[in-house]
Amino acid sequence: MALERLQKVMAEAGVASRRHAEAMIAAGRVTVNDEIVTEMGVKVDPERDRIEVDGKPLTPEAKVYLALNKPADVVTTAEDTHDRPTVLSLIPADVGRVYPVGRLDMESQGLLLLTNDGDLAYRLTHPGFEHEKEYKVRVAGHPSETLLAQLARGIVLEDGPTQPAQISVLQKKRDSTWLRVVLREGRKRQLRRMCDTIEHPVRDLIRMRVGPIQLGDLPPGQWRRLSAKEVQALRRLAAGEDVDVVRAPSSSGR
Repeated sequence: MALERLQKVMAEAGVASRRHAEAMIAAGRVTVNDEIVTEMGVKVDPERDRIEVDGKPLTPEAKVYLALNKPADVVTTAEDTHDRPTVLSLIPADVGRVYPVGRLDMESQGLLLLTNDGDLAYRLTHPGFEHEKEYKVRVAGHPSETLLAQLARGIVLEDGPTQPAQISVLQKKRDSTWLRVVLREGRKRQLRRMCDTIEHPVRDLIRMRVGPIQLGDLPPGQWRRLSAKEVQALRRLAAGEDVDVVRAPSSSGR
């Protein structure tokens, strides 16, 4: 079997995302054939080499792929030092160990993908990898067509100009407006900062889609397993292929 980078083997075994695996290696928590490894370039044969993490043998886990409708006031981390509820607290232990794919800020809600497929998660969240994320956003007041056009073309934030986005009005309320926004980048709190810049701050933010995967009718706080068709679409997306949106199954069953 061809040799593979240690962090990639760990990610494919479901230990952690590739980035987290690299941190575990650097911390001296990983041994190969009883030798502590701290270098990132080490390559191993997963069928022949004895790999241990924190003294436990590396054993491949069955791959798990989930969609969660993250409620507001829940943080997108595995653990939280401030004892706030995390997205993992919404997933039963018997489902298996999974990790969030990317982030969704605490105040926001909507679609969050979770998996133990660390290699896929790495490819989907790499900074150079751009795929569509669709949101329903309620902003204060009624932004003018000129301001919305500016957002769509791209505006300058403190960390640089934003890429072009798709923006359309869904519904106008008495003192607010619901927008549909599609982005191809994922900077920290980007949508909120964009709307602050045009002085129409975000009141509600719901992520409706990540690449080909839709939230569908999944209620807040609930999760479902991705279908085989959805998983295949994610893998094709991660490989750089053009992928159509997959219709979300009903949340009536998992």
